[in-house]
Amino acid sequence: MHAWRGHSFGSPEILVWEEVNDAPLAEGEVRIEIAAAAINFPDVLFTAGAHQVRPTPPFTPGFEVAGVVVESREPSLTPGVRVAATLPGAGGYATRVVAGRRTTYALPDGMPFEDAAALTITYQTGYFALHRRAGLRPGDTVLVHAGAGGVGSAAIQLAKAAGATVIATAGGKEKAAICRALGADLAIDYRSEDFVAIVKDRTAGRGADIVFDPVGGDVFERSTRCIAFEGRILVIGFASGHFPAARANHLLVKNYSVIGFYWGTYSRAEPALTRSAQDELYALYGQGAIKPLISAALPMADARAAMTAVASRATTGKVVLTTGR
Repeated sequence: MHAWRGHSFGSPEILVWEEVNDAPLAEGEVRIEIAAAAINFPDVLFTAGAHQVRPTPPFTPGFEVAGVVVESREPSLTPGVRVAATLPGAGGYATRVVAGRRTTYALPDGMPFEDAAALTITYQTGYFALHRRAGLRPGDTVLVHAGAGGVGSAAIQLAKAAGATVIATAGGKEKAAICRALGADLAIDYRSEDFVAIVKDRTAGRGADIVFDPVGGDVFERSTRCIAFEGRILVIGFASGHFPAARANHLLVKNYSVIGFYWGTYSRAEPALTRSAQDELYALYGQGAIKPLISAALPMADARAAMTAVASRATTGKVVLTTGR
């Protein structure tokens, strides 16, 4: 097999396409011939040595793939089955990979590999954060930051599917238009508009019931100014590069909650929940309620350039690497 490997930490340019030996299969594992691998921002952090999972070089990035089982030591996943898989230790930028049964999902008939690779992590993030952590209810107003990004675009669709009113923010008119196309009731260009004032105006002063924040920094602080009474701010990530600090006195006076969410913990600690969520997501996909926003599907050979584009926020939704299978 071949894989993009890093022998040190740094930018995507440090990755090298190399021939490597197939890893042995343990009980309950399958070998997948990869058809598509999704790029997530954490892949960039992983390659730089700045991710929660810090690998020992040489390493291969990529936490999310789709393809076909070619070898199996798991009776429920026989060779020839089309699957998606998440990879706790990464390894998806390759031609083949080994995955465990707990994080491998048989695909619905007709689902393209590109959609399958792009759906699991971002949509499970949105699903768990909105439903399990924030208790989303029909009629809630949900403010989604970075709505044209990977997790943001998923959150817009999932909130709308649950009967919420969605206000999205994005950088620039084109990205705001993408948010509207995804189903947002209102899209705000944060470069030229004040989302705090607009949210207050749209909700008659009440504010947003839920804020979905993958940005952090100043965006978090400003969101506290337009959160509703008993609202919930979901801390999804820190794309801004700055960790915000919640003011306890403000929490007390305004009666809102700040709720952390990290998908990787659920994947490791609650695999039964992630499988149930994936079943629900596949059902929503089949109904046409959700569909990954894929801005580019590029050859696996273009992995370094594609990662650089994702890191620079030059893309929307998800970028997927394909092997031509």
